[in-house]
Amino acid sequence: MGFSLQQLSFEHGNGTPALSQISLAAQAGECIAVIGPSGSGKTTLLNILATGLKPSLGTAVVLGENPWKLSKSSLKRLRSKIGLVHQAPPIPLRQRVITAILAGRLGQWPLWKSILSLVYPVDIAGPQSCLERLDLTDKLFDRCDCLSGGQLQRVGVARVIYQAPQLILADEPVSAMDPVLSDLTIGVLIEEAKIRNATLVASLHAVDIALRWFPRIIGIRDSQIMFDLPSSKVSEHILRELYASELGGLPIQASSTAS
Repeated sequence: MGFSLQQLSFEHGNGTPALSQISLAAQAGECIAVIGPSGSGKTTLLNILATGLKPSLGTAVVLGENPWKLSKSSLKRLRSKIGLVHQAPPIPLRQRVITAILAGRLGQWPLWKSILSLVYPVDIAGPQSCLERLDLTDKLFDRCDCLSGGQLQRVGVARVIYQAPQLILADEPVSAMDPVLSDLTIGVLIEEAKIRNATLVASLHAVDIALRWFPRIIGIRDSQIMFDLPSSKVSEHILRELYASELGGLPIQASSTAS
């Protein structure tokens, strides 16, 4: 089902526009990268799609529903179908990795099972399988405060994979990873989207990762969509115009970061 945004705008509380007159649609199974300078509106876009922010103007249809016209119970069901990968996953650091992954299905389980999962793992094989795909097999019962930044990001990805959503939103999901692990993780996200015919939208800082992995690229600058193109049509000239306000050239992945 994907999503559809029509003439959508969002303003911060101080009146500063974060998105202006955005019109955008995606079908089930599409994999899209969103790029642009810092502060351009990428994270705001993902938060609106995740139903965490209500647009100031315009309409949004997510997985066939207008989130802001739903009852609380219907909105909860819709949110259980949306998986959000955070740049800094909101995981309690004293929590075990397995518990953090099981939390991906809290919105789908009955209350008794959700409470039980916080005390005793109600599923071990499922989280283990997710970690295996992300090269974290031996971390299942580790505490999250023993992990590196890149490992925590991969636990956040594993949680969304375990959730099995119809819409996957990833906000800078590999910013703390080296190139090898970045490619592994992005590959797993795209594979998961294809397996489930889910829509994947990833906000990325590094343009080289976006161009290498995603068939559709959306460029955002100054709260507006500057282009929406197949990756094969995104030239260096287009990219330099998008990042004209940034110092130091086009943002690409550093050769070495945390793992």
